[in-house]
Amino acid sequence: MSLGNDSARLGASETVTARVSATRTGILVGAVLALTWIIFGFWAFVFVVIAMAIGAVVGRALDGRLDVAALVGAFRGKRSSS
Repeated sequence: MSLGNDSARLGASETVTARVSATRTGILVGAVLALTWIIFGFWAFVFVVIAMAIGAVVGRALDGRLDVAALVGAFRGKRSSS
């Protein structure tokens, strides 16, 4: 499958994102979690879920889509005005 002119118009990260839908990502995550539970057991499954959640938070922070200061304030019980 050729991307044609789409790869020239889109940035490198947008090219990958455009081809991978949320449904496919959800299926992949579900398959990884199911296989983890089947092969390694419940506690390994819990560890993988926690590691994936931490990875998602770090990824959003690095992308600039997460306000880390607001997140820390929320955990400390401070309310924001916005």
